[in-house]
Amino acid sequence: MNLFERAQNVLPGGVNSPVRAFRGVGGTPIFVRSADGAYLEAEDGKQYIDYIGSYGPLIFGHRPPEILAAIEAALERGTTFGVPTVAEVELAELICSAFPAMDMVRMVNSGTEATMSALRLARAATERQRFIKLAGCYHGHADAFLVAAGSGAATLGVPSSPGVPSAVTNDTLVAPYNDLGSISDLFEQYPDEIAAIIVEPVAGNMGLVPPVTGYLEGLREITRRHGSLLIFDEVMTGFRVAWGGAQVQRRIKPDLTTLGKIIGGGLPVGAYGGRRDLMELIAPAGPVYQAGTLSGNPLAVAAGTAALRKLQQQPLVYDRLEAAAAALESGMLEVAERHGVSLRVQRDGSMFGFFFIDRPVECLDDVEASDHELFSEVFHKLLAEGIHMPPSPYETLFLSAVHGKKEIERTIQAFDRALTR
Repeated sequence: MNLFERAQNVLPGGVNSPVRAFRGVGGTPIFVRSADGAYLEAEDGKQYIDYIGSYGPLIFGHRPPEILAAIEAALERGTTFGVPTVAEVELAELICSAFPAMDMVRMVNSGTEATMSALRLARAATERQRFIKLAGCYHGHADAFLVAAGSGAATLGVPSSPGVPSAVTNDTLVAPYNDLGSISDLFEQYPDEIAAIIVEPVAGNMGLVPPVTGYLEGLREITRRHGSLLIFDEVMTGFRVAWGGAQVQRRIKPDLTTLGKIIGGGLPVGAYGGRRDLMELIAPAGPVYQAGTLSGNPLAVAAGTAALRKLQQQPLVYDRLEAAAAALESGMLEVAERHGVSLRVQRDGSMFGFFFIDRPVECLDDVEASDHELFSEVFHKLLAEGIHMPPSPYETLFLSAVHGKKEIERTIQAFDRALTR
């Protein structure tokens, strides 16, 4: 019995998160036993250049010494307390200092918990129930977010998972990403009923799809005009694309922001924050209830603080990330052109997506029109050469500061061989 068969006996689908099962590309997943720097090591001892990076938080690669030391020091003091610590306050101060739109922040344990709590707060603050999400943007598996869009048209929410009551998603409105007209139409259809728009400012859950010029500015203007809140889901982009996330990079102030991943230095964590008047509605300061025994866990807080301080002290890391990702982009495009293959690379710093298609990818429909069969073929050829990309065309690649010239050149050469017919 191989490892995957063994896992399927005790884990649904053999995994603890669906994308890991390789259903998007076929085949059998690699089981990893350790990682270091830019590399994963599988249970059979084979090494892989890692372009998953736990989907975003590992800006400095696997096992950076400063973060390991911070975790070890925290572990000596205890694993969980259920009472306040100074370390939680220090991490909150660090986060708020990076985000001009964030006066206060509440720690939680995951991105899903952060987004569901931010939505509850938005509904309470506006005394409205409906909200808008964008097709292709993923905000965790809370019931209200598990809604699929209908053929690119703005539509009322329809549950996309059994077990999600239609009553829960009746107030979820879905619009295509990068389409301001559909947003305006929904506000005309439901005046004074929409509490918020929640959006990934750079979509990273349908491959990498950046906002078109004026899109985020348009969302900000529309929400202000209608008295709704704008929520930026920066679970992926927060601290990854810039210090202070996509909102600082693009100079837009949302009302609420959700975070995760990087603020735990790779350990489980999440947070949501925003304007003081909104955040003071959260219990015990206000009536909107949200709680969690493990929120502000000392190990996650220690790792996150170490990661953010390292970023703060080494701002040039973003230049290194940009240079590595730009080299990978140009190399892949050159290879594809030489082979006569239509390839679209889309990137924001070290967040990286590629699609086998001959036009820009601006929404979920464009992603679905790309050549998924070729993606799967290339994925497996790269995997065979020790290059581990995310196992789905709907996921984003992440580079780290330790992806150097050797790793980039090896990846481009393997990509060249993968396109050879």
